[in-house]
Amino acid sequence: MNSVQERLLNEFQRDFPLEPEPFRAIAGELGVTEEEILGLLTGFQSEGRVSRVGVVFRPNVVGVSTLAALAVPEEDLSKAARVVSELPEVNHNYEREHRYNLWFVVAAPDAEGLTRALGAVENRTGLKPLVLPLVKEYHIDLGFDMRHGARAELRAAHHPPRCTMETLPGEDEPALLAAVQSGFPLVSRPFAEIGTRAQMPEQNVIARLRDWVESGVARRIGIVVRHHELGYRANAMVVWDVPDSLVDAAGRCVARQPFVTLCYRRPRRLPDWRHNLFCMIHGRDRHTVLGHVQTLREICGLAESPHEVLFSRQRFKQTGARYAA
Repeated sequence: MNSVQERLLNEFQRDFPLEPEPFRAIAGELGVTEEEILGLLTGFQSEGRVSRVGVVFRPNVVGVSTLAALAVPEEDLSKAARVVSELPEVNHNYEREHRYNLWFVVAAPDAEGLTRALGAVENRTGLKPLVLPLVKEYHIDLGFDMRHGARAELRAAHHPPRCTMETLPGEDEPALLAAVQSGFPLVSRPFAEIGTRAQMPEQNVIARLRDWVESGVARRIGIVVRHHELGYRANAMVVWDVPDSLVDAAGRCVARQPFVTLCYRRPRRLPDWRHNLFCMIHGRDRHTVLGHVQTLREICGLAESPHEVLFSRQRFKQTGARYAA
């Protein structure tokens, strides 16, 4: 990529300009025209390098979500993956190297919708999902520095959550959520178009998006990249079996490492699943990722904790979570 392309994808994964003509503002900062920025983003989306430009919501604040997995016989994997991906509640769906080989994220407006979607997975595949909801987050999705293969450093203060969608004022929340959950339109005035869909004035859309960021409802607003298409082809979920009394300290240590892009605690499901600490590492090759895993074992007190490295094999689906009809 040239310097403009790299800066666009690196610097605007968050802190997206919340003003009537955001792409013009980005163009001004990068020294090009608005038309060039819109053309680059349109091209990146069509090539699969960018998933969308939009809102990344904090888990379980807007609606409810969970990570889940299936142990699928190899000969049935393609069919099971297709069936799971067809569900609108599923936004990520990957094959990983493990007996539990199909891993997916389910999101819904409420617990009833989540249970219904998981039931549909079981009914359609004939397999019972391993359901692993978030217990505690240590680091989740604040951007990815593609120059160094690490999570991006914060440019602005991180806002802790202080409210949920239910406590935010205004009857327009569900309509706005539905209008933005698939991403912003790549047009000169995207918030005006979103306002038309949600039946809100443009300035109200912008104000509500600012509220979401400041309250912590939105984790970030900006460009959502796809690591694989941008050269980070070794994507691994690393899982650890850590004593409950030590897991928070270990999780905080793992989350501090720049090469760890996600880190969170999830429940054990004995006897099938013994691991309670999860992290994600993206690298250009397996050797690099395995080197990072060894570093975590040495510096985070994890040398005695059993672990497994689940490299990604295939990506079947990657979209934004859908919390509204």
